Amino acid sequence: MHFLSLSLQRAGAINCAINGNFSAPKVQELVVARGSTIELLRPDDQTGKLVSVCAMPTFSVVRSLKPFRLHGATKDLVVVGSDSGKLTILEFEPFPGAAGAGGGGAFKVVKSETFGKTGCRRAVPGEYLAVDPKGRAVLVAAVEKQKLVYIMNRDASNRLTVSSPLEAHKAGSITYAVVGVDVHFENPIFAALEIDYTEADADSTGEAFEDAEKHLVYYELDLGLNHVIRKWSDAVSRTASMLLAVPGGADGPSGVLVVGENWVAYKNQNHDEVRTALPRRADFPAERGLLVTAAATHKQKDLFFFLLQTEVGDLYKVTLEYDGDLVHDVVVTVFDTIANANSLCITRNGLLFCAAEFGDHALFQFSGIGDEQGAVVARKCLDEGLGDDGVSASQASPTFNAPADGKLKNLVLVGSLESCAAITDSIVGDLCQEGTPQVLALCGKGNRSSLRVMRHGVKVAEMAVSELPGYPSAVWTVKERADDLEDKYIVVSFTNATLVLAIGESVEEVTDSGLLARAPTLAVQLLADSSILQVHPNGVRHIRSGGRSAEWKAPNKKQIERASANERQVAISLGGGEITYFELDVAGTLMEMGAKDLGVDVACLDLGAVPAGRAKSSFLAVGCFDNSVRVLGLDGQGALLQLASVQVPARAESLALVEMIPEGAQAGVAGGGAGAAAAGGAAGGGAAAPSGVATCLYLNMGLSNGVLQRVQVDAATGALSDTRTRFLGAKPVRLFRVQVQGISAVLAL
Repeated sequence: MHFLSLSLQRAGAINCAINGNFSAPKVQELVVARGSTIELLRPDDQTGKLVSVCAMPTFSVVRSLKPFRLHGATKDLVVVGSDSGKLTILEFEPFPGAAGAGGGGAFKVVKSETFGKTGCRRAVPGEYLAVDPKGRAVLVAAVEKQKLVYIMNRDASNRLTVSSPLEAHKAGSITYAVVGVDVHFENPIFAALEIDYTEADADSTGEAFEDAEKHLVYYELDLGLNHVIRKWSDAVSRTASMLLAVPGGADGPSGVLVVGENWVAYKNQNHDEVRTALPRRADFPAERGLLVTAAATHKQKDLFFFLLQTEVGDLYKVTLEYDGDLVHDVVVTVFDTIANANSLCITRNGLLFCAAEFGDHALFQFSGIGDEQGAVVARKCLDEGLGDDGVSASQASPTFNAPADGKLKNLVLVGSLESCAAITDSIVGDLCQEGTPQVLALCGKGNRSSLRVMRHGVKVAEMAVSELPGYPSAVWTVKERADDLEDKYIVVSFTNATLVLAIGESVEEVTDSGLLARAPTLAVQLLADSSILQVHPNGVRHIRSGGRSAEWKAPNKKQIERASANERQVAISLGGGEITYFELDVAGTLMEMGAKDLGVDVACLDLGAVPAGRAKSSFLAVGCFDNSVRVLGLDGQGALLQLASVQVPARAESLALVEMIPEGAQAGVAGGGAGAAAAGGAAGGGAAAPSGVATCLYLNMGLSNGVLQRVQVDAATGALSDTRTRFLGAKPVRLFRVQVQGISAVLAL
């Protein structure tokens, strides 16, 4: 037996992120690494919010990610560096028929090449990845010594092939960054930031350590001779920590940007260094170094620029002024200020994703490009005698004042992803006296700190938004036949009309459904014989197969105010508190079985679903305007007998009779059923239990003061017991029966 360990909730922190076209050409997407999980995110075209398309546990520590595309291909692959000792290449394959922002799919392992031991070791490659911009090779490097280069190609069947690794090791060296240099279709070149510690390791006085130089090194892959050589090396600043590839060929001058504390410099073989000091905040200490922590590159036809982010959150736009292969200036412009990021990604459709180091991740839309009048701009430093320290940089850099109100200048926030990282402290307890414990956590850092309350339950995600011609009062989905797997109609009720939409390849309005369109709808239900029931203020319409319909009219010119139905029963309330009860007989006719006058206006009704193995529901729950909730028994003679009642602190807005698994029995239910049932038992959800698991009948009551109250109903007598309450918010609570992972549940809004 092998056990599989998965957390109930995926990690919120993102340690690295990349962007590309992973599922289809021209579809802008993000792939993020959340610890041991790789997730594909796609911005919704209508709302701009990020939608999770696929999340795959890797059962490893993901150390690095890079997008990779073979020359001539239309989709990007994902190169993964992890602690598995393998170089893994993944391809995302959408499910057949999956479309839209939430269309599903799965990652498929295309290649997995073993090169070393497992674990995050300093001498085992996987910490750094670099990809040739033309898709011909991939370099995977370790923190110390080892670098391996894999040549990528296609076989006769157009499938990816990976060569044996070519070594580019350098003993006694520490690597800080690697990047693939854009040299068009010449031999691939990879740039690395390295420092040699051989002499410093042998010198006990420490002088060799102080004199050690960091170098920018070019490694060239000779495709003809099939080996890697150390082509060029040049000293750079000791604080250099990041490399960015400059577009080459017809798109730019090639080379790299070397980014470190206080400075950004352009370097290339046979080209003089061009460096510019980063603009500094006016109140930033001159003796303190300004460290760049994240960066992103945006490239399109005839345009490219870089975004750099410093440790204080400031964004800088970096552009080059060049003529052919000669770079004249490195221009750094103050762009904006956002939360500190572990990774930045710029998509081709003008979105910036910030994988925040602390707190929620953010998705921004570009509203400007930083060329407005009065922008703070820094240009190349002509004084070659200035050092790399903060004091020297402050003499050559302009200053600016950070916006006190935090208002963005060139970005607009369009979406976010929740993240509790980093949790600094937490306690578990029933502090809200809800009957189940909550997790209270202190999250984030500094001005992004927050206190978050987490409850056990099922989260609701918004998938799509569509405009309607008015303000709807209710919405239902209905199948055409009882044995259909998918719904056929969406029924939307307005104050004076009903809109019926047919679901197919597109959603379109229909007029031949048989539903009354010139009146609002109170309830819609598919009955057991595949006929459709519609309750409107003036009556009850029963629509049979073939378009035949029967109508029951409300007596004495009264109007129907509330209604509830399941596949075999219907209950309605008229003005003044009169309740009428119907059942579907064996001939498929809706028969009036009885009526009862409660003497007080009815606020809500619920029949509940028909229990498994039963012909009908035994109880009708009624919420009244006198702040009472009554349970009526439904016997075979049609009499509506009051079995129990409970007084609630506010008017009942919505009711839901649901069978759920008791809290004590939830531990024995495995998989999604346990999660959904636990959510129901604690938070008002309901579940039809797996076979062999005992259930109890619960009455959930959503009150007008924002409180959700739940009581247990005795299945034989209708007696009420075990009252639980939870405050959900200031607005009235509405309850809806839904399906979660194939198990019935209740959604409280």
